[in-house]
Amino acid sequence: MTDATAALDALEGWHAEGYAARAHYRGEGDRYSIEFYGPSECVLYWKVKGDGETAVPVGRDTVPDPLRARIREDLDAAGIDPDIERRSL
Repeated sequence: MTDATAALDALEGWHAEGYAARAHYRGEGDRYSIEFYGPSECVLYWKVKGDGETAVPVGRDTVPDPLRARIREDLDAAGIDPDIERRSL
C-alpha cells in the first residue's frame, strides 16, 4: 500500500489493496465504484450495472455532483490534493 491509499483505507467506506483504493456508493437507483490509483494520482468512476457484477467506466460529467464533492472531501481528509479528482486521463 502507498501512503495515499493507506490514508484512504483509514476512511469509512474505502478499502485499499496495493496501489489502489476503492469505495462503493449507492444513490437514487444508481451504484458507483470509485477508484483512486496512487502511482498516477487519478480517480476513476465506474457505474455498476443491476447485476452488481458488471461495471463500466463513466465520464465525470455523468457522475452526480454530490458524489464528486464527497470524493474530493475524502481525498482532502486523506491528505491528497482534492483537485486530482478533476484530472482528465
